[in-house]
Parts: sequence; C-alpha cells; structure tokens
Amino acid sequence: MTDPKSENATVRAMQKSNVSRYIQLASLFRQRIESGEWEVGTQIPTVKELADQCGVATMTIRQSLDSLESEGLIARYRAKGTFVLERPKRELWCEVQTDWSGLLIARDNATIALLGDERHVALPRYEGEMGKQAPGYRHLRRRHSRDGIAFLLAEVYVDERLCVHIPEQDYTRVTAMRLVADIPGQTITAANQIVTIGSADLETSGQLNISIGDPVAKVQRMAVNQHGDIILLANGIYRGDMMKIEVKLR
Repeated sequence: MTDPKSENATVRAMQKSNVSRYIQLASLFRQRIESGEWEVGTQIPTVKELADQCGVATMTIRQSLDSLESEGLIARYRAKGTFVLERPKRELWCEVQTDWSGLLIARDNATIALLGDERHVALPRYEGEMGKQAPGYRHLRRRHSRDGIAFLLAEVYVDERLCVHIPEQDYTRVTAMRLVADIPGQTITAANQIVTIGSADLETSGQLNISIGDPVAKVQRMAVNQHGDIILLANGIYRGDMMKIEVKLR
C-alpha cells in the first residue's frame, strides 16, 4: 500500500515540474515496475485509485498507462484490471569515457549516420573559456547507433582549416576527438569534457526514439591546439537509459 505521505510528496513534485503530468507519471510507474514495487504478474491499482493517489484526472492516468502499454510493460484487460508483464530493459552498454585514450576509441559495432553538413559556420555558445575561435568551422550533425538502436545525437564542429587533412569517410566512422587527434602539425595541448544531466526535447526524442522528458546526458568535448585555437567542439546527447559514466580514481 502506498504511503499517504509519499503520495503528497509525489503531487508536490509534479506541480513543480514543467514536464507534462502524464509523462511524469509514466516515468514514476515505470520506476515502480523496475524497482519491484509493482511485481511482474501482479495487478496494479485501478485508474481511479492512481488518480486519487497522484491528484490528477483519470484521463491523465490513462495516458501514462498508454505509454507503459506501448512499451510492453503492462497489459490491460476489460473487467479484470491492469497487470505487469515485464520490467524495463536496462542495457547500460553505452559508456561515456573519461580518459583521453577512451575518447579516441569508437564503440564496438556502432554506426554513424550523417544527418547534416554545413561549412564556414561559427561556434555555438559553449561552456568554459578554453582557447579562441577559428575563422570558421565545418558543422556535422551525427547520430550514433548500435544494432539499429540510436544512443547518441551529436553536433560536431571542426576547424575548417583542418578538414583538408581529414578523410571524408572518417566523418561517419570515427569518434569526434579522433577526427583531429592525429593531424600532422597539430598538437592538442588542452582538452576537456563536461557532462550535465537533462531531459529530452521534441527533436531529441524523435532522433533517439525516446519519450519527451526522458533523462539524457549532455556531453561537451573540446580540444585546443598548440596555437590556442579551438579545433574541435562536440556537443553530444546520450540516451540516459543506455549509458553509464565510470571514473577510475586510482
């Protein structure tokens, strides 16, 4: 039985968020299944009971359950109720590397689709104060997938002056950092990575096949050469349900 204090906390938390109520509730109910609070094979509370618990309309509950049903997590039967079919699949195989050598290694069995390619553009706004901007950048939009499942959406900016040294096939084959790591006459003297946690917007949800508001990890990577020029800026968005970050302390 759900604790009334927990119910009140849930209502207050949802009121503070700008994310649609049914999306918040779908995430909450998904967590209940994943944690075992709603065990596989058992019947969950009725729509009216859930609506009373969460302080929302029954239509909102039905919308959230629609999401879980489309994922194959629950099944609804007329005159019987709603039952849990299985737990969400958590394949945390997409690891965000935190060391230099790891950033150069392409993920096994991954493919990179080129979604856009622009020339002579300026850098977008970025974190930190490393280096100075080059006169222009080649801007590539890329989507990384493995076994047909998209896990990373990336915006890559490469110093236009260096593109003549990069084989065209590399833009759909290697990691962003690898694009500039081995160019003759260039030495990467500074590089950083910033990771922040966010939620999927409309475009991201469509490209990565996730729901609006689902958790994502936003990763910015930057490389500066011996002249103090920013030769690479890469902004990536990873699916939160498939990635992990492991930091080696010793």
